Amino acid sequence: MSNKQSGTEEKSDSELIDEVLEQADENEISEAEESGVDETLEVENVESEVEVEQDDQVEEVSLEQLHKQLKQAEKKAEENWDKALRVQAEMENLKRRTQKDLENAHKYGLEKFAKELLSVIDSLELGIQASTSDNPEVIALKQGSELTIKQFESVFAKFNIEAIDPAGQAFNPELHQAMTMQPSTDVEPNTVLNVFQKGYILNGRLIRPAMVVVSQAVKAVESSDKPEDDSRNLDEQA
Repeated sequence: MSNKQSGTEEKSDSELIDEVLEQADENEISEAEESGVDETLEVENVESEVEVEQDDQVEEVSLEQLHKQLKQAEKKAEENWDKALRVQAEMENLKRRTQKDLENAHKYGLEKFAKELLSVIDSLELGIQASTSDNPEVIALKQGSELTIKQFESVFAKFNIEAIDPAGQAFNPELHQAMTMQPSTDVEPNTVLNVFQKGYILNGRLIRPAMVVVSQAVKAVESSDKPEDDSRNLDEQA
């Protein structure tokens, strides 16, 4: 009976030891779990801090990139705006040039044709000047030529073609071409004495200058002759 009780006591001691060991293991496990949880929390905190720092860095980089891209876009927009203004200005200039060319073509399209007709009028006028005979046929021809010239003048007036007949007027180098100069005391110097050939204007543009003789002061002519006389006298004395 005593043996049974001692066995029971031994068994109880072993069980007690097992329980103590189990309790110790459980304590270690719980401590390990707690330390693991703490480490996990620490790792998570570190990771979260790293993520925040990375997010801040990414945000800073993104802002810098956005500012850079914005500046580039603004610069590109200014360049495009300048190009658009230049293109618009070129289009306006082209439009004005085209309009001016059309106006000139409308105004001066008859210039070449008018110049061809001028030679016909010149021939008629020369024929009239040469018709001094009292022959009835010559007189009839002269009258026919005068009538033809009047018809030409009427047609020219419709197309703004004006004759330049500057006899007695002051010489104008923009409209007249001096063929020769002639001394005269009857008129002021640089006055048109005679017209060889009439000039013509088409819509304000000169298509042919008037061929004229221009007066020259007599004193100027005499003074220009004096050096020649002096030189002749010197030659004779020599």
